[in-house]
Amino acid sequence: MPAESEEQRRLMAIALQIKRGELPASYSPEAAKLARTMTERQLRDYAKKPVKEATKPKRKKGGRRR
Repeated sequence: MPAESEEQRRLMAIALQIKRGELPASYSPEAAKLARTMTERQLRDYAKKPVKEATKPKRKKGGRRR
């Protein structure tokens, strides 16, 4: 389940780093609380950026100019 906003994704990434011991819990009390209550897998899923689908450029209306 990806995060709904970039701010939420960043918070989950910080919580994941706290859970792994890469950051101290004092870095962000809110993220430390999330790190205690969520599993590492849940945090990783939220912190993951959604994959954007490759789309073809849309063709301009009108014909070809000569």
